[in-house]
Amino acid sequence: MEQLFFYLSLLSFIFSMSNLKMRCNMKNLFKSFVVLLAVMAAVPSFAQKANNTLTEKEKKQGWTLLFNGKDFTGWRQCNNTGMAPNWVIEDEAMKVFTAPGKKPGHGAGGDILYKEKKFKNFELSVDWKTSKMGNSGIFYYVREVPGKPIYYAAPEVQVLDNVDATDNKLANHLAGSLYDMLPADPKTVKPAGEWNTIVIKVKDGKVTHTQNGKKVVQYTLWSKEWDDMVANSKFKDFQGFQEGISHEGYIGLQDHGYPIWFRNIKIRELK
Repeated sequence: MEQLFFYLSLLSFIFSMSNLKMRCNMKNLFKSFVVLLAVMAAVPSFAQKANNTLTEKEKKQGWTLLFNGKDFTGWRQCNNTGMAPNWVIEDEAMKVFTAPGKKPGHGAGGDILYKEKKFKNFELSVDWKTSKMGNSGIFYYVREVPGKPIYYAAPEVQVLDNVDATDNKLANHLAGSLYDMLPADPKTVKPAGEWNTIVIKVKDGKVTHTQNGKKVVQYTLWSKEWDDMVANSKFKDFQGFQEGISHEGYIGLQDHGYPIWFRNIKIRELK
């Protein structure tokens, strides 16, 4: 809306100037439109918010960046003190890639987490993009279990190429789903190579997943509904789920052996 108002105001100004100078003949009208088009082409590059930054409004709303767009400050490998080797910074995004010696789809234990703080009630926003056939996950309430992968004791929000991934046969395995428990509905994911935005809101056990502006999942942790979903999932035999999901924990990202990009990772805590 702001850009539309700018363009309309600019157009009005140009016509006014043309009328003042020489009765707005066709030659000057053409010149005016050339100027307008040039400005329209240039303005979006200035108007668009830079990646991995916060607006003044977002700062006032309590948002905090978890990724600075330059390096892995604040992050480390799950169950380790250092950063996983199969992650790089590429085009202002975190990128996990297939580790040397591994086939696509076979992770190398390179799951990572934001180490600076555990979160309880929050709203988390993440932009993600997958390669063709890509598969990964975003985790919250991560509790590290020695020798076990990140999904052993934490809920997973699925990241997937819904079209070509091998794990696209079940509805609750598609992008935006509570993995293996609750399917995303409606299906709002964009294809491989395009950026998606997922917002995960957790407040006193009530959770929603909002994918590309549409709420696709909602559930309540530690409820009968939750217990029933766990009992009917692959996690029913995982000790981490049998012991119960923690009431706070780290934010984490999965290494599933495919190239995946993450950026604009931000969070705000809720009272």
